[in-house]
Amino acid sequence: MACFLVPAAEAAVTTIAAKAMKSKERGLPVHKVAVGSGFEDVEAIPFSKKLNWLSKLLWGGSALLCFEHVWHGEVVPFFPFLTAASDPAEAAVMLDEMASVGGSMALFLTGAWAVMLFAAHKIQKKALYPQLSAK
Repeated sequence: MACFLVPAAEAAVTTIAAKAMKSKERGLPVHKVAVGSGFEDVEAIPFSKKLNWLSKLLWGGSALLCFEHVWHGEVVPFFPFLTAASDPAEAAVMLDEMASVGGSMALFLTGAWAVMLFAAHKIQKKALYPQLSAK
């Protein structure tokens, strides 16, 4: 019914936060990495970029859910846009679905993002400090 609104709201917040962080980030740490016979400068991944990953996951998930609701006729291009919003009894069911399905989807995508951050950290650590990963 309207479960796509929960991850869309989180996506809007993360998009705004990522843009605010990007404008304040300056002077990221640069690491020298041995490449062949020389060295190469490698910057750390800024948190605003990582937050942008979450934003893209949430926008994509919201778009997919919205498409599914449009497909089933639960979202229409005329007022009140959500068919469940016209009846108070259905509105209660809609709010319950938003809390359960929308909330669980937002939590799942945020958890997937946390796994992505962990993997990115491990990959970057391995690239920056190959002597530590050789052991």
